[in-house]
Amino acid sequence: MRRTAGERILAPEGMIEPAADDARSTAMTTLDEIRTFAARLSPWAHLATVGADGEPDVTPVHPCWDGDVLWIMCGTDSVKARNITDNPRIALHWQVTEVGDGVELWGTAEVFDDVDTKRRMWHGVFDYDLDVFAPGGPDNSPGTAFMAISPNRALLLRRYGMAGSERWQV
Repeated sequence: MRRTAGERILAPEGMIEPAADDARSTAMTTLDEIRTFAARLSPWAHLATVGADGEPDVTPVHPCWDGDVLWIMCGTDSVKARNITDNPRIALHWQVTEVGDGVELWGTAEVFDDVDTKRRMWHGVFDYDLDVFAPGGPDNSPGTAFMAISPNRALLLRRYGMAGSERWQV
C-alpha cells in the first residue's frame, strides 16, 4: 500500500506516529527570525482583539517593529484601542504569500497617546508617512495613538505548515 507524505500509521505500541516520509516538522526559532520572516511576507497583517462583549474583531494593520515590540498606529477611540482596554490579549496573522508561508503571533498590547511616544514613532519607527493618517503630526494629532504589542509566542508556517513550522515562545 502506498502512503502520501503526512499520512499517519498506527505504531506497534498503539501510538500514532507520523509517516517516515513526512516533510513537516516543528522546530524552535528566535524572535529575530520571526521578525525577518514576517518582513518578507507583507507589510500588512490582521490584528485580532476581543471586545468587552466577548466578540472578536479583526482589523488589517501595518505593524512596525522597534526592538522586540511591535507597534501599530490607531485612533484613541478606535475599536482596537477600546478592545485593548478591556482585554490586552491579541493575535496577529501576516498576509500569506502565494506559496502559503505565514506568521502568527500572540501577545499583549497597551495603547499610548502621549506626545513623547508619538514623536518617537513618527521619527524612526514607522516605515511609512504617518502624516497621511494624522496630518497634524505628533504634536497636533489628539485622536492618534500607538499600540505597543509585546509578543509572547509566535508560529512561522512554511507552505501552510506542510513544509514545516517553527515556534517561538518567551
